[in-house]
Amino acid sequence: MEITPKEGFPGLIENWQSDLIAALSVSLIALPLSLGIALAAGAPAMSGILSAVVGGVVTTLYRGGHISVNGPAKGVIAVILLGITLMDDGSGQAFNYVLAAVVVSGAIQVLLGLLKLGRLADIFHSSVIHGLLAAIGIIIFAKQIHVAMGTHSDSPSIIQNLIDAVKYLPQANPFVVVIALAGLLLLLFQSKISYRFFHFLPAPMWVIALSIPFVYFFNFFEQHTLSFFGKMYEVGPSLLLDIPDNIMDSIMHPNFGKIGTIEFWTTVLSILIITSIESLAIAKAVDKIDPYKRKTDLNKDLTGIGLSTMVAGMIGGLPIIAVIIRSTVNIHNGAKTKWSNMYQGLLLLIFIVVLSPIMRQVPLCAFAILLVYTGFKLASPAVFKQVYSHGAEQLIFFVGTMILTLYTNLLIGLLGGLLLAMVSHMLLAKVSIPEFFKMIYKSGSNLVEKPDGSYDLNIKGIANFLGILNADKLVAQIPSGADVNIDLSETRLVGMTYMDYLVDYLKMQKDTGGKVVIKGLGSHVSSSTHNRALKIALNNSPVKLSPRETRLQNLANENDYQYTKKIDWDTSYLKNFHFFEIRPIEQKSNCLKGTFEELDVSWEMADVIFNEGAAFTAETFNTTLMVLKLNKKIPVFTMEKEGVFEKLFDRVMAFTGYKDIDFEMYPDFSKKFLIMGNEESEIRSFFTDEIIRFFENHQIYHLESNGEAVIIFDKIKLARTDETIAFIDYGRELAALLNGKGT
Repeated sequence: MEITPKEGFPGLIENWQSDLIAALSVSLIALPLSLGIALAAGAPAMSGILSAVVGGVVTTLYRGGHISVNGPAKGVIAVILLGITLMDDGSGQAFNYVLAAVVVSGAIQVLLGLLKLGRLADIFHSSVIHGLLAAIGIIIFAKQIHVAMGTHSDSPSIIQNLIDAVKYLPQANPFVVVIALAGLLLLLFQSKISYRFFHFLPAPMWVIALSIPFVYFFNFFEQHTLSFFGKMYEVGPSLLLDIPDNIMDSIMHPNFGKIGTIEFWTTVLSILIITSIESLAIAKAVDKIDPYKRKTDLNKDLTGIGLSTMVAGMIGGLPIIAVIIRSTVNIHNGAKTKWSNMYQGLLLLIFIVVLSPIMRQVPLCAFAILLVYTGFKLASPAVFKQVYSHGAEQLIFFVGTMILTLYTNLLIGLLGGLLLAMVSHMLLAKVSIPEFFKMIYKSGSNLVEKPDGSYDLNIKGIANFLGILNADKLVAQIPSGADVNIDLSETRLVGMTYMDYLVDYLKMQKDTGGKVVIKGLGSHVSSSTHNRALKIALNNSPVKLSPRETRLQNLANENDYQYTKKIDWDTSYLKNFHFFEIRPIEQKSNCLKGTFEELDVSWEMADVIFNEGAAFTAETFNTTLMVLKLNKKIPVFTMEKEGVFEKLFDRVMAFTGYKDIDFEMYPDFSKKFLIMGNEESEIRSFFTDEIIRFFENHQIYHLESNGEAVIIFDKIKLARTDETIAFIDYGRELAALLNGKGT
């Protein structure tokens, strides 16, 4: 077990080298993105850099997190655009008014943190938040696609901006578009390029670096026209990034002249809600991938972010948020303490001072394409598909919030989405309005301590996003490390956000040594098979097996296997495999267990749900996998078909130091399989002629060893019954071979 790094200054002294190396990678990503975010928000480009520096230096001095990275993020783009639009009175002070709103929102965040109200973010329905973020993605895309095309839309309507993008496509400047397309292709394919040179810098920096030769080739430094198929197009310095020579010239100060207006307070509340929700959600997401399993003090973190936001606003910076992409890169590159956040802020300051002459040669369309790509990912078809997989009603909440936000503003969109979710819950629960609120706030939910020191948490009535704070009060009474039984059998409705809360608590309690069991949902129905989907009680209707579950039960009966369909939340043993190190596992279910008695090897098969990706854009995957528990030590390695799992696996392996191991004596085998591991000599010794022939002559699975056990799975989907039988037969043959009893 890894030793948790020291806190405070002892941690700085102990881990400065690993933190500094990680910070270097983070700062190279933060440099182009911070400039691009500011430009997309309608703010001076340097305001993004100032925000990133403050987020690194100031937040580190007072924070509740351990390894997250703070700075400006895509979520602030829409709120800053909103504030500038609302408070533009023609005086040229619109951004200064917004800075005042940033300072006030930061002060309120500090107050909320001091009052220990960090958990307030939990009451916002998760599908509504996803809808809000999708709307932000569309706003970013609609604004930046014109910069990437060299066109312009004067309409304040986001929908009209999108229409104009299609309408003005024939007028697009080809000398701008070619730079944007080159950047887009690089973003799409950099991870698939095998040359190590292209992985020396992160993709955003490559987009910036490779745009500069185009600037010289087309001579953007002088205003002139270029011909393309007989049509003339303007190019010149106006298409380049404009930043001051002296960073002190970038300092701007807030103007509190509109503090008494509704527009000012709408901006304040929008900034407050968006930044608080996103920061707290990302803090919890980062905790899940922290290799040392440390937990963020959400209240302290909110206070620290509020203080940083106030400082940023006072000098012309954007609101501070915990940033998931930069935090993930920080962890992947070996950061151990909070000081890596400070290093990346200081490095960013050095880079912008040293590189400012170069940055002034970067075309605006290069920054725009970074944000077009980001905006698309927030509202891509995959996001809609993911939300729908959680239930048809979740898609309604999601789309309703998104549309309302696009046609009004962020604050109205959020409140309208929450109202839509609440009314839908009321209709699904089939109770009157007074009874609905009574079943939330006076449901009779209680906590009982048992003589053996365990606890029974009985949840009753309506368990939705409005009741999370009540549940939090009960949960707060349970000591760390205690076993807990959560009984939902007396609930009329269990919402998805409530299930998110319970599962997060389950994982947190498990990390402290306790065991949590969630039960009582057998008589509830849902529009989705997703484990966190909204569930409605059916008055104790008998539990029925699905056709697939019936086939698995019959298979178990015929072969004397053990089978259980119930959800099992204890999947900690899978964290010992590289594939699941940074992929939060939700649950396993439909578990088959057995033993190859002649080999004394036990095995288990289960349907596993896991997440891949960052926070709000994470995708959920289902797969059926087999675990062979061996009675001997074997090397730690990973084996897969070349190219099959590039999207899901390559990013992890890039940070583990793994490389493809080729076997010159078996060229066909090496072409067909990708073998990776650190102990190359041990792995080569393990792959004997007999083992290589076995793999060549059998179905190709993803196979991974942690030294004591092997996991095997085929595709990112649930196995059919015949595929399950094939898994078991394959496992038996492999176990026999590894135990020296193969044919």
